[in-house]
Amino acid sequence: MNILMTGGTGLIGSAFIRTYQSEHKFTVTTRNKERARKLMGDDVTLLSSVDEVVDIGRFDAVINLQGEGIADKRWSDSRKQALKDSRWQVTEKLAAMIKGAETPPKVFLSGSAIGYYGPRDSSPVNEEGKPEHTDFAVTLCQEWERRALAAEKATRVVLLRTGVVLAKGEGALAKMLPPYKFGLGGPLGEGKQMMSWIQLEDMIRAIQYLLEHDNLMGPVNMTAPGPVANEAFSRTLASVLNKPHFMRVPAFVLKLGLGEMSSMLLEGQAVVPDKLRNHGFEFKYPTVREAFQVSV
Repeated sequence: MNILMTGGTGLIGSAFIRTYQSEHKFTVTTRNKERARKLMGDDVTLLSSVDEVVDIGRFDAVINLQGEGIADKRWSDSRKQALKDSRWQVTEKLAAMIKGAETPPKVFLSGSAIGYYGPRDSSPVNEEGKPEHTDFAVTLCQEWERRALAAEKATRVVLLRTGVVLAKGEGALAKMLPPYKFGLGGPLGEGKQMMSWIQLEDMIRAIQYLLEHDNLMGPVNMTAPGPVANEAFSRTLASVLNKPHFMRVPAFVLKLGLGEMSSMLLEGQAVVPDKLRNHGFEFKYPTVREAFQVSV
């Protein structure tokens, strides 16, 4: 396939390109072409933005992964606006380009997140679930998806509702590991909040699967089938590292340090990938222990 990708230098995009570069031809948008060239090599075409795309119809697929890191900085008003703008604007632009193409791409895979479902109890939620409460993450994801779905009359649109991606030496797990390595790991708050995650290899395999299967569309939960409570997640991580597990981080400490962003750590949802499983996708790492064993 000839693929246009935004966010191609990020954790998921760069891993997908490394794995499938021999099968697909990639054009990637990036704000830093020099860094991207070192990361991806000379076989990837680089553009400064989607504004440089002359004819989106020459691509078979568009994969939209662009967006500022949700947990990179405290959520000030200006940071929230940056998170919105970095997702909504490029998504709206791509959807408009697809709608206006004489021969549109066959599929538009657009990023989203499990934050769409909002804070919930431990009951499993699949793609049919709706938010029970509205917070910043819910609003962010709902509008992100709405703008992508503007292209659904022109092409197959898939919304990638992604959980915590577990990867060796990168992403969320790399930020979690230091206290565990010093034997200071433990649950966050009460530890009852559910965590929905996916190992990076399964994430990129699932994206490839979605490209190949024309009968999959709309929201797809990009999470492993084994969501766990934060305490179990934490205990398993300590066990795989052969480290103690006793240092609980009080909720008030996280709220003081992170403000509203602490909700990402103290609230959760048990998201299950019913669409992928019902269509025959098989996870290589269905349990968090298996995922940790290849990721730490």
